[in-house]
Amino acid sequence: MKILFLFVFLFSINAIAQEVLDKVVAVVDNQYILLSELEFQTQMIAYQRKLNPKDPNLKKAVLNSLIEEKLMLVQAELDSIRVTEDEVNRQLEFQIENFIQQFGSKEKLEQAYNRPLEKIKRELRDDIRSNILIQKVQDQKFARLEVSRYEVEQFFEQYKDSIGLVPEEVQLSQIFIQAKLSDYDKEILRSKLRSILDSIKNGGDFADFARRYSEDAATAKQGGDLGFVRRGLFFKEFEEVVFTMKEGEISDIIETPIGFHIAQLVERRGESVRVRHILLKLQPSPESEQKIIDFLSAIRDSIISGKNSFAYYARLYSEDKSTAQFGGEMGKVPVAELDPDLRNLISKMKEGEVSKPRKLTVSKDMYGYQLIYLEKRIPEHYPDINLDYDKIAQLALFRKKQKVYQELVEQLKKQVYWEIRL
Repeated sequence: MKILFLFVFLFSINAIAQEVLDKVVAVVDNQYILLSELEFQTQMIAYQRKLNPKDPNLKKAVLNSLIEEKLMLVQAELDSIRVTEDEVNRQLEFQIENFIQQFGSKEKLEQAYNRPLEKIKRELRDDIRSNILIQKVQDQKFARLEVSRYEVEQFFEQYKDSIGLVPEEVQLSQIFIQAKLSDYDKEILRSKLRSILDSIKNGGDFADFARRYSEDAATAKQGGDLGFVRRGLFFKEFEEVVFTMKEGEISDIIETPIGFHIAQLVERRGESVRVRHILLKLQPSPESEQKIIDFLSAIRDSIISGKNSFAYYARLYSEDKSTAQFGGEMGKVPVAELDPDLRNLISKMKEGEVSKPRKLTVSKDMYGYQLIYLEKRIPEHYPDINLDYDKIAQLALFRKKQKVYQELVEQLKKQVYWEIRL
């Protein structure tokens, strides 16, 4: 799958790419692969994996990978696979948020990329759309793939010496409850934003109020200015309002999944609009959070006193659907893969112990509190077909998927016109 821009290394790569006299190095159906794209991807992979970017074998491998991507996009077209704007928007926002966290602020991100945020988003959209299409093709082809016990055992016999040591693991369970706004919390938020809106309508400067009150850290300093944007980049609820507004008009309160907004249409230019907004984020009150902590503490007391099991309460109350139905079981987790706070917590717990409630941030817009149950510690060891069956089965399935993927690529190469012109 195509790797998105690695911003840390962007300047040096861009400098190299700009020195390349562009030409077509490969054709796949009606799609072209340019020399600049090949050089760009080769430099990035070489940097990431600490390889020699001038190695001809590396460049050949990268070109083959790019050709395979284009073939997967052809397959997506043959299978009538589509990607919605909502899917692209969600992935785009997730990617941008990661980049902002990596660089520390929107301004530093724009500085590093030498472009405004909206332009960065526009340049990433096509790559993200292609990545989602390719993922959907793979999901469709792999959906029914399974491995039998016999296949797993055969895989283990063939590769057990190359699997390596299984790192230290812990077997954990959780009870998770998401922090939510009560109706009262929402009403307080609406009331605050209504006061801001009334002040603006009575002559207050929108940009000044955005700088003072907006909780959108990426735009507040710019007076809430989101720049010129086309449809498809905002939440649906926000777009339905701002694209029907007149220049200079100020909206009523708009609710989206991340909070309450008021918007001002600054300018309309063709199919694009320039909008300012003030955002108050949906954040539960301390009182609401304390209720969750108290509730989880009561559950913990009931487990410790033997009133009922951890699994019983997880099935009854946990809001993490992926684990609740299994009594909260998270499976075996490598200690090295735990976030530092959880790893530190686990290091102080004994087998069979239940933690006190701890805060868990799921995403930038979702968090809650959880109880952790340490069922078992598993020291580092050589792979064992019985103890590590699930892990070995995953490796066997991955190997099988690789084989199916390569067979699909070879089949497409026979059906679709492609040519290397390097």
